Amino acid sequence: MRVFNIGKAWAFLGVALLATPFSWGQAPSARVAMCGACHGAQGNAVIPDIPSLAGQPKVFLENQLVLIREGMRDIPQMKGVLDNVPDAELSALAQHYSALPVSKPSTPKRPDLFARGETLSKEMRCGICHLPNYVGREQMPRLAGQREDYLLHTMRSMKSNQVAGRDPIMTASLYGISDADLQAIAHFLAQTAP
Repeated sequence: MRVFNIGKAWAFLGVALLATPFSWGQAPSARVAMCGACHGAQGNAVIPDIPSLAGQPKVFLENQLVLIREGMRDIPQMKGVLDNVPDAELSALAQHYSALPVSKPSTPKRPDLFARGETLSKEMRCGICHLPNYVGREQMPRLAGQREDYLLHTMRSMKSNQVAGRDPIMTASLYGISDADLQAIAHFLAQTAP
């Protein structure tokens, strides 16, 4: 079992960032091309249940990349993809994707579902962590404009406690929420412009 000391990891990441060989705003093109195969050439995924990375907070992306690399987030499709990738390259990737524009939703807006999702999101206080406009911040992901299928897939996984390396607060927040309500929330967030 691998033991991960987050304090040491952040200290190491800070040192690595100072020595980064990449300029901020540029990610290694070979790695971006590899990521683009699933997450879209411009960070806007078109494959079902795959998240769009464009416009996500840089710190959130850095955290997720480190968690995946270290095996703390188990994503079968990404097994081995980030093995031995240095922190500086992960930071360059995070910077690259955080600067990309978010594409518009590919599905039509359903006013009744949107309104229900908006009400539920406010009642559940999603905006406390993800900000009132759901654009995320620091380690909190952007939900506004994310793929609807991915949001629903992720909330279902969190509700059933089937995710590792994610905030356990989300598991508690989604406890007892019906699947119909999860669908409404996913629709609202996906249709909300970041």
